[in-house]
Amino acid sequence: MSAETAAVPHQRPRRERAIRFVDRYMLYLYTAFAILYLMLPVAVMTLFSFNDPPGKSNLTWHAFSLDAWLNPFGVPQLFDVVRISVLVAFISTIVATALGTLIALALVRYGFRGAAATNVLIFLPMATPEIVLGASLLTLFVAIGEPPFFPTNFLTILIAHIMFNISYVVVTVRARLYGFDRHLEEAAMDLGANEWTTFWKVTFPMILPGIMAAALLAFSLSIDDYVITSFTAGRTSTFPIFIWGSARVGVPVQVNVIGTAFFLIAVGFVALTTLFQSRARRPLPPPAPDSARAEPEPGRAALTEVEA
Repeated sequence: MSAETAAVPHQRPRRERAIRFVDRYMLYLYTAFAILYLMLPVAVMTLFSFNDPPGKSNLTWHAFSLDAWLNPFGVPQLFDVVRISVLVAFISTIVATALGTLIALALVRYGFRGAAATNVLIFLPMATPEIVLGASLLTLFVAIGEPPFFPTNFLTILIAHIMFNISYVVVTVRARLYGFDRHLEEAAMDLGANEWTTFWKVTFPMILPGIMAAALLAFSLSIDDYVITSFTAGRTSTFPIFIWGSARVGVPVQVNVIGTAFFLIAVGFVALTTLFQSRARRPLPPPAPDSARAEPEPGRAALTEVEA
C-alpha cells in the first residue's frame, strides 16, 4: 500500500504536465499539420518542375534540371492554352467581382421583395454538381442555336465562368459586409459627402479586403475549372483541358512550371495585399511639438512684460 501511495504523487505531475502541454501546443501542432497537408501537393508539383525525365512522363524523379524553367513554353500549343486560360480568368474575374459586389451590397443593405429567392439562386450554382451545370449550359447554348452562342467557343466559356464565379464573390463580399459599421457612412454624409463620395471614400476602402479575396478566389476557380469548361469550350482548348489531353501520353515538365508560377504569383499578390493593409492600419505617429508655440519670440515676450 505504501508503494502504491508513493507512486500516485509521481503520476499526477506527469499527467498535469501532459495536459498543460496539450493545452498550450496542441492548436499550433494541429495548424502546422494542416498547413503541411495542404502544401504537400504544391511542394511535389514544385519539386517535379525541376525534373529531367528521360521520356514524356514526369511521374518519377530522374535528375535535377533547369531546362523547363528556362523554356516554360517549349511544348507545342502550351502558350496558346495558357493565354486563353489567363484571358478568360481575368475577364470573368473583373465582371463577376463587379456584379457580385453590387449583389452583395443589395442583399445586405436593403430589404426588398424577392431577397430570399435571390439568396437561393445565388447558392444554386455552388450546390449544383459541375457536370450537371456544364451539361445544362451546353443544352442552353445549343438550344439558342445562333451565333455568337453556337458553336461553343471562347465566348461561351467566358459566360459560364462569369456565371459560377458570381456566387462565390457574393458569398465572400457579403461575409465582409456583415461586420461593417454603418455609422462611418452616416458620419461621412453628415460632414457633407454625397452617396457616391461616401462609397468611394469610406465604404469601398473598408470592404476592399473582401473584394480582393473574392477576386482571387474567382480567378483561381476560373483558371482551374475543367468540367464546365469541357462542356462549353467546343474546339477551344484551355490549360486544364490541355493537361487532360496530355495525361494520356505523359504530362510535360512545363506544366509543373506553369502551375508553380501561378501559385507563386497568387501567393505574392496576397502577401503584398496583406502588407499594404497592415501599413494602412498602422497608427499614425504623434505630432511633433511645435517649437514656435512652445517658446515665444523674444520681441513678443518683451512686449508682454511691458504690457504687464
